[in-house]
Amino acid sequence: MRYFEDLKAGDKFNTVEYEMTEAEIIAFGQKFDPQPFHTDPAAAGPTLFGRLVASGWHTAAVSMRLMVLGEMDLDGGVIGQGMESLRWPRPVLPGDRLRVVTEILELRDAPARPERGLIKLRCRTYNQDGKVVQEMTATLLAARRSSSAKATADKPK
Repeated sequence: MRYFEDLKAGDKFNTVEYEMTEAEIIAFGQKFDPQPFHTDPAAAGPTLFGRLVASGWHTAAVSMRLMVLGEMDLDGGVIGQGMESLRWPRPVLPGDRLRVVTEILELRDAPARPERGLIKLRCRTYNQDGKVVQEMTATLLAARRSSSAKATADKPK
């Protein structure tokens, strides 16, 4: 597990790949983003995309899963504080294999939560061709090592 003190600006963390299937794209689209280009390959033909594509929100959810299970491995989990930007520069297609690279941009104190620090990071989601399909800049809360040790020491025995 990593703590706030273990991180520095410029650190990068990778994930495994995740394959986006047609069935999964359609199921997510039907439930959360019911537009023809997310739910029906035939109906997607005359749309802007010309084919079935994953919802950007599906891409975001898969990216989050990959981040949580990836190398960063923050103690206490990946706790979002906010997002500055989120963009989808190209569509995700059935069969695309996604992976995420997370880069630490900045570390700072969290004045309202001294037991935690704030991490500003950029997460880029790539397809199998190395093309960016999502880019997000966000801030996370991360546990400090000292607060974790104190919490353990304060537990009744």
